[in-house]
Amino acid sequence: MAFANKNLSVIAYANGFTLWHYCGTETMATITANGYFNAVKSLMNVGDIIIINASDSTAIKKIGVSSSNVTTAALS
Repeated sequence: MAFANKNLSVIAYANGFTLWHYCGTETMATITANGYFNAVKSLMNVGDIIIINASDSTAIKKIGVSSSNVTTAALS
């Protein structure tokens, strides 16, 4: 399945930072692929954090936003 807006929610927002939650039926590899969240690119900011519940695992990732894609990466 593709990104589903109904599965994305805001947990907290303050000072331009958003903590997101996404629960999908796809695998973590699918959900964290570059561009998966492009449909909501205008809502996400560099440095936002997302908690992802995928079909095979759960992870906390940081958001990256470029002119062409939304990306997710491990927290460092």
